[in-house]
This record gives sequence, structure tokens and C-alpha cells, in this order.
Amino acid sequence: MRKPRRFAGGDIRALRRRSGLGQAAMAARLDLSVSYLSQLENDDRPVTPKVAEALARAFPEWDAGSDPDDRRLIDLRAALADPLFADPLLSPDQLHRAVEQQPALADRFVRLHQAWRRADERLHHVDDRIASGVPGDDRLPWEEVRDWFHEAGNYVDALDRAAEALALELDAQPLPEALIAHVLRSRHGVDILSGTDESGSMRRFDRARGLLTIGAALPPETRRFMLAHQLALLEFREAIGEVAGQARLRSAEAHTLLSVGLANYAAGALLMPYGRFREQALAVRHDIDRLCRLFGVSFEQACHRLSNLQRPGARGVPFFFCRVDMAGNITKRHSATRLQFARFGGACPLWIVHEAVAIPDRILVQLAEMPDGVRYVSMAKGLVKPSGSFTRSPRRYAVALGCEADHARDFIYADALDVGNAGAATPIGVSCRLCPREQCDQRAFPPADRGIAVDADTRDVVPYRVL
Repeated sequence: MRKPRRFAGGDIRALRRRSGLGQAAMAARLDLSVSYLSQLENDDRPVTPKVAEALARAFPEWDAGSDPDDRRLIDLRAALADPLFADPLLSPDQLHRAVEQQPALADRFVRLHQAWRRADERLHHVDDRIASGVPGDDRLPWEEVRDWFHEAGNYVDALDRAAEALALELDAQPLPEALIAHVLRSRHGVDILSGTDESGSMRRFDRARGLLTIGAALPPETRRFMLAHQLALLEFREAIGEVAGQARLRSAEAHTLLSVGLANYAAGALLMPYGRFREQALAVRHDIDRLCRLFGVSFEQACHRLSNLQRPGARGVPFFFCRVDMAGNITKRHSATRLQFARFGGACPLWIVHEAVAIPDRILVQLAEMPDGVRYVSMAKGLVKPSGSFTRSPRRYAVALGCEADHARDFIYADALDVGNAGAATPIGVSCRLCPREQCDQRAFPPADRGIAVDADTRDVVPYRVL
């Protein structure tokens, strides 16, 4: 029996408006005429396989709705787009026939690909550990917590929704510091003491006295975050305890760190509630400075929040995010893309984030290509956090945010790059020990799985040849 035609005019119109696009701009993205798009929005035409495929390709946040075949089509297309498959991607009609005629096979293929990706990531983790000389599972508590968030997809649904509900209840954007302080006082009996703590603590809570002290040198965005963190700890205590209690961590210190991390997550979700933040981010094409003004948050906070937008049915553009210190250590990391970071040792020296550390308050952009052929648009900015005292050095680091080049049109920082020119991409890798590029002049170490040959009579930039 022939499957009924699907009409989704309301969903397409809502998607266009959430994305801040006119009909002409959206039609151009979908490679359709304006009149065709208008007919789709008015339910004068059904969603064909070609249109469904174009929607999934151009808008990662496209919700396939209740139709399981549409969801299956999107998942199958995403799996087949992996560089693992060297052949050209199947046409929309071929994908549609596969889903319609062999749905069970399509489901199994998608699950197999997901299992392969997880296994490949675990193998990458082991290779990284061995190549860097890290014995056994000697992760420190904070490394365990970092990996827990990565494995959770950097999205915690229960906390995110609870924080969003509270933000909607308070109904203010950006959320004023005075309002957060009022809620702390009225709901939890917490008084705020500000501007007197010179010990270096950013936040100190005296439970017995119900007194919260905020560091004197903190900028306004950090003060608001510290208040939001304390409110999250008290307001969402049960939800945080339930999530942390289910985590398989080895030490009490790791569980405590996870609880702190979950409160930080909820604080970010409170200051940047999911629906509002995602809508504004799409509307301004993820312009970080504009998002900072709209929500009263810091540059790093906005970047980190963009990497959290992984809610099923309402995903944002898949980004990677990381923070790198002056020594090249990656102190925060998450990737909703195929890009994975080195867990041990330094990152690729050709990556723009290293240059950004040395040039604070300047945004640098880069088109980069990984060894698997996937290209990424990266934005990096060096930041300096003042200490408030000459006797204590300020913190210097850089944050980086990026997406796959397929999403460049939604990332304002790609406008300065020749994304369509594959030759303009800088070849980078995960780390020198894992990178297969033989001719890289920036190598610090040879690949861990390859031998080397040394010619005493010949010296190139790298003093050996990779076998």
C-alpha cells in the first residue's frame, strides 16, 4: 500500500521563523524556488524525499516530527555522510527507497554505525593514552568528570528543563543580579555579602549562617554566574543528587566535582534558557558578542552554552568547544561534531587556538581539515581574567568554538573564509602522536604507530622520515 503523502507546512514555517529567515533566504538554502517554498508552507505541496533531505542537510535543528520514516531518513543520511564511506552519498530518492522498502535494515545500519563510532572513539582514547605514556586508568577525579560530561553528550535534560522552567518563571532577559539575589533570599534564606573577600575565593557559602560571599574582583558576568550557581545548588538539589548518584565514578572527590559541574551546567541553563538562547543564536548566526549582550554573559559562558544545545527534537548547530591554557593544555572540551580532542598531551600546533592565547581580545578564524577529510570552521579568542591584585597573576587562556564546514552559513565567523576552496584549509590533526600526516613541518613527535628512518647526512625540518 502506498504511503500517504506528508504535509508539514506549519513545521516548515515555524522552522523558518525560528531561524530568522525570510522565504527567499530559506528557499535559497533548500535550493527551491520561493513559490515552491510558499506552497510547502501552505500545505499545497507535500514534503517529498528531496525536500526532506534538503531540510535535514540545511537545518540540523529540523524536527522530523512524529513520522518514523522521516526520522529514519535523517539518521541514515547522517550515518552515510561519514568520511568512512568514500563513495558519493546516495541520492534523496535512493535514501527514501531504502527507508521505505527496508526500514529494519536502515535501523540496523544506523545502530551499527553508531556502535562503530563509539568503538573508534574508545580505541582513539586508548591510543592517545598509550602514545602519551599514561599508565592504566589513572584519570584524576576532574578527568573522570570531564569524560562523564563528554559521554553524556554535554547535555543533561532534567537539569536543562528545570533551569529553563525557572528562567521562564522569573521572566527576565538578561536575568538581573538583583533578581537572582532576591530569589536566593526569599526562597532559601541566603544573604549576599559582596566586595569584601580578598582571599581569592570566587564564591564562599557559609551554610550555618546562610551567607554567600562573592569575590571582590569578579566582573559582573562572573558575579551573576556565581549567584546562579548557588541558586542552582539549592533549587535543583534533588535533581543534581539523582544524576550524580547514578554516575559510575571511582571516588568521592569525583562525585563531588560532578555535583559542582552539574550546578555550573544548571547555572548556564538558567542564565541562557534553552529555547530563548537557541532561537537568538540562530537569529544572529552565533555571533558570540551579540549573544553576550543579549543574555548578560561572558564570552566563554556563551561559547560553552552553544555546545550544550543537544536537546532531542530541538538541537542546535553541532559545535565543538574547548578551552586551552598558555601551556597548550586543554582544560575544557566537548565536541558534538566528529572532531575529537586529545585527552593526553598537547593539541595540534597548527590549530588557531594556540595563536589566540598569545593575542588576547582578538578573534581569529580558521578553515581546517582533519586527516579524515572533514573540514571545520573554527573561531578562537584569547581571554584574560583579572586577579584584582598585582600580587596574583591574571589567568590567560583561549576558547575555541567551531563547526563542520557544512554549517558555515549559520556561523558568522565563516564569512571571512573561503569555505568552498578545499585548498584553503589548514591540515591539522588531533595530536602529533596520533596524526598520520608525514610531511608536517610542525611535528613534535612521530606517529606512535609508525617507525622512523634517520639519515645522518640529510637534515630536513623534521630530523627523521616517517616509514
